[in-house]
This record gives sequence, C-alpha cells and structure tokens, in this order.
Amino acid sequence: MIADIPGSVHNPGNLSKTMKNSILHKADSRGDANHGWLHSRHTFSFANYYNPRRMHFGALRVLNDDTVEAGKGFGTHPHDNMEIISIPLEGDLEHKDSMGNVSVIKHGDIQIMSAGTGITHSEYNKNSDRQVKFLQIWVFTNREGVTPRYDQLTLEIADRHNKFQQVLSPNQEDEGVWIYQNAWFHLGRFDKGAGADYKFKKGGNGVYAFILNGRVTIDDTVLDERDGFGVWNTDQVSIMANSQDAEVLLMEVPMIA
Repeated sequence: MIADIPGSVHNPGNLSKTMKNSILHKADSRGDANHGWLHSRHTFSFANYYNPRRMHFGALRVLNDDTVEAGKGFGTHPHDNMEIISIPLEGDLEHKDSMGNVSVIKHGDIQIMSAGTGITHSEYNKNSDRQVKFLQIWVFTNREGVTPRYDQLTLEIADRHNKFQQVLSPNQEDEGVWIYQNAWFHLGRFDKGAGADYKFKKGGNGVYAFILNGRVTIDDTVLDERDGFGVWNTDQVSIMANSQDAEVLLMEVPMIA
C-alpha cells in the first residue's frame, strides 16, 4: 500500500500492470476549511487547500465533505465541463440553477449536473434550525462542450442493506443517475460481520472508497469513518464491516493522468 503519492502517478500507464496498487487517505489528513457558515474537509486539493500529492484520484477530482449552517449556503457561481455530484447525508439542500431548476435534495437523494458549456447555480441549507451535510463530488468529463443538464433521483435506501446499490453510471438506461464518464458509484450499508465483493465494471479503472460511517476492512486495510482508500491495477475488492451500520461509498473511475 502507498501512503501518499503524487497525482500524476494515478496514471496506470506509469505503473506495473500486474501489481495491485492502493493509496490511503486518513480522515485527519484532509484539508480543513472552516468559514463559519461552512465547514469543509477536502480529500483533494480545492480552493485554498493545495497539496501537490493530493490533486485527484484518476477522474475523481473533488471530494468535499461539507457542513452548512442553518439558512446559509453557496451563492450563485459558475461551472463548466465538469460532472458535479451532490449526495446529501443529513438535512435539506436547496438548489437553483440557470436552467430554471429549483429543487430540494435530502438524505436518500443523489443529484447530478453535467456543467458542459457552462452553468450557474446556488445551494443553500433550506432549514433555519439545523445543519445540512452533504458530499460535493467532481468528476472529469469525457465529453466537453455538451449542453448542460440536471437530474436528481430518490434512492431506495433499503436496497443497499448488506450489498452495494448502484447510484450512478455512464448509462441512461441503467440504475441511478448518469454522467458523461465511464464511472460507477455504489453505496452500501452493512451489519457487523457482513460484507461484499465489488467487481470493477471496466478494465483499467480504479475504485476510491470513502467511509461514511463505522469501520470496515477493504482487502487487508482497516478504515475508519471519513477515511478514503483508492485501489487500482486490479479488478475486484472485498469489503467487510467491522462495526454495526458501516456505510461505504465506492467510486469507480478511469485512472487518467
């Protein structure tokens, strides 16, 4: 296992094709940005947090663990040519964008914006009495200049009990939302002692696991809440829960430079 490596090494072309590689990002090693109304932990370099050894994991560019105070939020701001995914963990997040979409997403939902040629949007904590917590995830697109698009989906949380539920893919006809990238996201919630094997969907991809709750073992590595663990140069990983209600987000992405 590699404790920390430069972002450029995430290109599998620079690595042995026969040896499984992995990288561990402990929760307390993330960037920490506390703006009062927003407390964000950055797994990869973002805004004022810059670490040349933590730029991305393949096509996974941003993984922000955000907590927004009651009634506060992100004012209108632009994006382009990026796949932007939001996964609420607690509370209600209100979204507005330049395409005319106005919606509220909450725990159990997933939201996707393909920014394409350009989009502006805002995100606010809809509630005046409690925080909202959500993951903000950016994935490099494989199709630039597309017409911007928005989608959200309410997931059946029971469908991830002791197994992985697909929540995102490259295919419009498949389970979950879809994006312009050969990426697949899955969520799993496991009882203590339960687990599952995850087989990669596409050769040459890697998987980045983010532990939402509890403690799990992935292959031979023990991971705690908010730890991140990337694996590539293999086609399968094994996950086992070491605590009750362990919850894992798996993000399979191409291992681009």
